[in-house]
Amino acid sequence: MVIITAVTWTSDGAGAARAEGDHPPLPKAELHLHIEGTLEPELALRLAERNHVNLPYADAAALRREYSFTNLQSFLNLYYATTAVLRTEEDFADLARAYLIRAREQGVRHAEIFFDPQVHAERGVPLERVVDGLWSVLATSERDHGVSTLLIMCLLRDRGPEAAMATLLGALPHRERIVAVGLDSAEVGHPPSAFVQVFDRARSEGMRCVAHAGEEGPPSYVWEALDLLHVDRIDHGVRSMEDPRLVARLRDDRVPLTVCPLSNVRLRVVDSIQDHCLPAMIEAGLMVTVNSDDPAYFGGYVDDNYRLVERDLGLGQAQLVKLAENSFDAAFLGVEQRERCLRELRESVEAHASGVTAKPDRPARV
Repeated sequence: MVIITAVTWTSDGAGAARAEGDHPPLPKAELHLHIEGTLEPELALRLAERNHVNLPYADAAALRREYSFTNLQSFLNLYYATTAVLRTEEDFADLARAYLIRAREQGVRHAEIFFDPQVHAERGVPLERVVDGLWSVLATSERDHGVSTLLIMCLLRDRGPEAAMATLLGALPHRERIVAVGLDSAEVGHPPSAFVQVFDRARSEGMRCVAHAGEEGPPSYVWEALDLLHVDRIDHGVRSMEDPRLVARLRDDRVPLTVCPLSNVRLRVVDSIQDHCLPAMIEAGLMVTVNSDDPAYFGGYVDDNYRLVERDLGLGQAQLVKLAENSFDAAFLGVEQRERCLRELRESVEAHASGVTAKPDRPARV
């Protein structure tokens, strides 16, 4: 296990930590990652220049100063504005490639990547351009970066169920590249129950289902996502802790929760990391995973989140290893690849205990 001596925040906004012995981060899967949310200011400005898009910021530092949010909606306003620079297949390929380089450095062995086609369609960028651009990199992510990948298409709840259904139907020709559908964007006032028909259709097409619920929305949204949308995972879900019956349901059914600590702090879901309910979720026996959400905006990638909760929430080695195990157990992986990833995790922990750096396996194809 990496023992943290200090965490600093670098000039580019990504968390960096100094570790005794320079041991590598734990192997892990990342299950809650919006690819548009990995758009670092430097890349955003380069793409703006390439595509002749005007961003009203003198430089990356000026853009990064805007990354101070009061709630989810204040973040979404900037998020949608900066995604305007994504126009071509090359842009989406550059975005995916930049994430994968960082992901491997953060110990990610498998990533299930969200994308928001409606955001781009509203700017005249067709879904096939988005998918083709991402897939041009993701198709060889194992070979080139040592990270296996799956693609999850998220639907914008604040655009309504009719628009969501139209987007789903338009994505069916790309079914072999899209493993699941999700539900994201502004949560309050847009309950999962509005999207029952959309998720029924997705499941009928053989897609897996996930949904953001219980971030800013109430525990009732988590109940709806489970009982009406029949999701395989709950994204966020931190407000589930307000409902003891729901906590028991999540525990007993081993429903994975993709929690994003830095995101929760930056979007004021909690006032500070010390106020986060992650330790209580672990204590309650929930199947929790730790992820980065929109790391370019929230100050750190996935292992930065691991290091932060180790330092500021006092999580011990066994708890961090369990979070990593959960990430592979909750992933949409085949049995062979899951076992390979878990074996690498065990070997990494054992190697650290003996003072030897483990040699990582290449992930097997899903």
